[in-house]
Amino acid sequence: MLLIAGLIWRSKTVSKETSPAISTAKVKRADFVKIVSSSGKTQAKNSVELKFQTSGKLRWVGVQEGDAVKAYQAIASLDGREVQKTLEKSLRDYSNERNDFEETWRVTYDGKKPKDALTDTIKRILEKNQWDLEKAVLDVELKSLAVEYSTLVTPIAGIVTHVDTPVAGINITPATSVFEIVDPSSILFEANIDEVDVGGLSIGQLARVNLDAYPNRTFEGTVSAIAYSAKTSAGGATVFPVKVSLSIYDAIRLGLNGDVTIETQKSPQSLIVPFAAVREDDEGKFVYKKIGSSFQKTRVTIGTGTDDEIVILEGLRELDEVAIKGFTNIKTNTP
Repeated sequence: MLLIAGLIWRSKTVSKETSPAISTAKVKRADFVKIVSSSGKTQAKNSVELKFQTSGKLRWVGVQEGDAVKAYQAIASLDGREVQKTLEKSLRDYSNERNDFEETWRVTYDGKKPKDALTDTIKRILEKNQWDLEKAVLDVELKSLAVEYSTLVTPIAGIVTHVDTPVAGINITPATSVFEIVDPSSILFEANIDEVDVGGLSIGQLARVNLDAYPNRTFEGTVSAIAYSAKTSAGGATVFPVKVSLSIYDAIRLGLNGDVTIETQKSPQSLIVPFAAVREDDEGKFVYKKIGSSFQKTRVTIGTGTDDEIVILEGLRELDEVAIKGFTNIKTNTP
């Protein structure tokens, strides 16, 4: 019995030593797509934050959050009685100054221009009268602008996303009455791409965005902007903000988190092997191609690749079998 047990134990040991743990994979032909992925959130390219230039009583608010507005539509106004009265006063001051100017110029100095004045004193008087009149004109223009600025007008069409003070009759300051308008057609997805990947990006590349709010939906778009200067991420990495314009935006809101994958390179119907299959020595790249029950060291020319797969340009054919694990156990045939 001891002899039989010893033979069984020895048989298992030899079997373990002579059965190499080699894994293989077949060369496949498929479209190779190299992608870059990152996380980010939705933003809007066209958005405005509107504030009154002066403090005052809020007389009228014509919008609320969620309303759609047209470009150059009035959305709120201050009590304009004071600025309107100030404008009227400035107009009267201008009329008075104009009458004085006409009397001095036409009656006293017979319509002469400063350059035609007989003495320097007369020249200075005429110049002063002209400057006073111009100053009165400027005062009227400034007061007219104050009246205009008492009404808040949006320069873009869009959706009202924020209203600080939605109720009229309250005294406000520019800081306490902010209106935000966003153009929904300009919504995009912005992500920070690591510096090692940004070199493969270009404007117009296809991108797919998956938002946490819509787990079963993919939004397609294209790369529309790549930042020229880098910034540092929260983890200390060097990244470049990249913007993706979306083809469908009707269901998207601002600030939604998600992930984006960008196709940086595509090779149609290429020979592809797992990245782990490609080895390298002093003479270049090679793989271990399975021939029968053994392996042959085969030189290959590689193309683009990722951390998972790599394109083979020369050296292999479709359905060839190559080793991807257990290289120390391989006994090769001489090519």
